[in-house]
Amino acid sequence: MKIRHYMFDRITLDPEKCFGKPCIRGMRIPVASILSYLSSGMTADEILQEWPELELEDIYQALGYAAWAMEERVVPSGETSVK
Repeated sequence: MKIRHYMFDRITLDPEKCFGKPCIRGMRIPVASILSYLSSGMTADEILQEWPELELEDIYQALGYAAWAMEERVVPSGETSVK
């Protein structure tokens, strides 16, 4: 059962693919992979050449999804000091 993210229409989650990790448009290309390629120094153009089924908007939405997912959240840890 593929579910589209409510804010990012190209990000899908499907328990039957990639263990339910966020993927690009129902393909077996996890958002985390796109982010890893970018963080390793690949350009968007290089990623698109390597995976022609991707589109530039897929990369932008992967970045947007990551930014959304990393928004600051306060989670009490029970500890009062940082080690």
